[in-house]
Amino acid sequence: MIVSDSIFVMLLTSTYFKSFIDTEVCDAHHYSEVLISLDATSKDEVKQFVNKAASLGGKIYAQAQDRGWMYQHSFADLDGHKWEMAYLDMSKFPQS
Repeated sequence: MIVSDSIFVMLLTSTYFKSFIDTEVCDAHHYSEVLISLDATSKDEVKQFVNKAASLGGKIYAQAQDRGWMYQHSFADLDGHKWEMAYLDMSKFPQS
């Protein structure tokens, strides 16, 4: 699966994935082993990406968060792996 010009994701069956690792395959529906976070270029891109994932069977497990300088939204893929899209506007980042 091509996510961007520099990000590619391999979608493997459990049996084939097992040939790459020396442990058991985690059941991501019951355990979280990773949160994959991707940078977006706008709030709209975040919304479109998460909506597309949901339309293809992904599960939105958290509400979108708008912190003013950061907008993020999360979903789980069909295997239960958690993904997050985030847009950061550093010009609005709080200065301390």
